[in-house]
Amino acid sequence: MAKNTICLWFEGEAEAAAHFYADTFPDSFVGAVHRAPGDYPAGKAGDVLTVEFTVAGIPCLGLNGGPAFRHSEAFSFQIQTDTQEETDRYWTAIVDNGGSESACGWCRDRWGLSWQITPRVLTDALAAGGEPASRAFKAMMTMGKIDVAAIEAAVAGRTGG
Repeated sequence: MAKNTICLWFEGEAEAAAHFYADTFPDSFVGAVHRAPGDYPAGKAGDVLTVEFTVAGIPCLGLNGGPAFRHSEAFSFQIQTDTQEETDRYWTAIVDNGGSESACGWCRDRWGLSWQITPRVLTDALAAGGEPASRAFKAMMTMGKIDVAAIEAAVAGRTGG
């Protein structure tokens, strides 16, 4: 296990979430699954207690801690994409697996974790600054899933954005 690992709290489905992430994102895999040696407030001896997994190269630990805590947008994974096809693939995988859409490239998976599916054309435009960044930002503010062509058009000044 890495020295610094993100610990994500789940309500009993850490292993299912880890397998979904491993199946969805490159450089992702499920490692060790640890079972509880005794009963605990959210489970029984033998239940999956923790799952070691990696999401897009980031080491994580899923903890089946029960219903006491919920995820919020205060923590999210940001996945950089290079094409509309890649953006669509990740967005659809999350939303169609019991997740929900949000605004400005954000969506939430069925376990409550937030994801930013962010095309590089958007982050590059924002980093460059100036009027193209302002137009890209304005265009993004109208979107759920990011539309790469619309961001490219806004950067180029081909829209009213």
